[in-house]
Amino acid sequence: MSTTIAIAGGTGNVGRTISDALVATAKYKVILLARGASADSSPNAPPLINVDYGDIDAVANILEEHNVHTVISAIKVIAPEAGVSEVNLIKAAAKSSPTKRFIQSEWGVPIPQENLRLLQHQVRLASIEQLRESNLEWTRFYNGYFLDYYGMPYIETHISELISFIFDIPNKAAVIPGTGNDLVSFTYTRDVANFVVKALTLPKWEEEMFCYGDKVTLNQFLGLLEEAIGSKFKVTYDSLEKLEKGEASELPSNAAEYKHLPKHILQMYFSKFGQYIIAGLFDTPDEKSLNKVFPEVKTTTVEEVVGLWKGK
Repeated sequence: MSTTIAIAGGTGNVGRTISDALVATAKYKVILLARGASADSSPNAPPLINVDYGDIDAVANILEEHNVHTVISAIKVIAPEAGVSEVNLIKAAAKSSPTKRFIQSEWGVPIPQENLRLLQHQVRLASIEQLRESNLEWTRFYNGYFLDYYGMPYIETHISELISFIFDIPNKAAVIPGTGNDLVSFTYTRDVANFVVKALTLPKWEEEMFCYGDKVTLNQFLGLLEEAIGSKFKVTYDSLEKLEKGEASELPSNAAEYKHLPKHILQMYFSKFGQYIIAGLFDTPDEKSLNKVFPEVKTTTVEEVVGLWKGK
């Protein structure tokens, strides 16, 4: 009998990618949980169940009815409202007798320093507290920065909105935090999904799981881009002092992106992310990585993604 996996936020960027990877194995039964989403009409698409995360008992009943063993949360937990939804999902999973495991929605990097945390990190702490109070075995994934952004629009991805951070490839511009010599982990979302599938086979979960596709310095990344495109980039280096003031230099594409996120919000994100890079938080620890546990997972490199720009 196949193990049933429920993916919350299963129609979003990360959720759909994990769903695709699970379906491809033909080893799991997959259901998608979402709020007000439309079902995928393709033949192999998993069933979609619209849920109200405010009704914990109803969600628990859905998990029970479908004999869900593991819940994977790909809810976009940035605002407090989404945080409440995830906490309620954890409560529902804990009430569901067949449900034993839970992956909390993280998909980034750990931020141990309280002064570096964004609102979303504070919001997610409630989920961690709820998981620790539950009888569920649980974990969260840290995978660095999604590599997909630097292959769009030429890379296959479910990510739909491009926000230019560090490199603005069409405009041949770069804003690099610090010296550019800090190592950064980049991971293609499909590789993240493949590691998630592998992690389901582990007999025991740690509270944190790490994986990465490739690690390069930003100066190395820049060199690969300039070689692929055959042109030098206009490069600005932002100092730690500037970033600590909440300031970050703009890329040409950012102006058009302010309709998705206002300038002051993007500046806050970029300045914080720049500080994370300089602090080494984007350098995934090798000794703890799933790459070591599952060497058979072949990941996509920065050079491969950058190569998509050749001749463009």
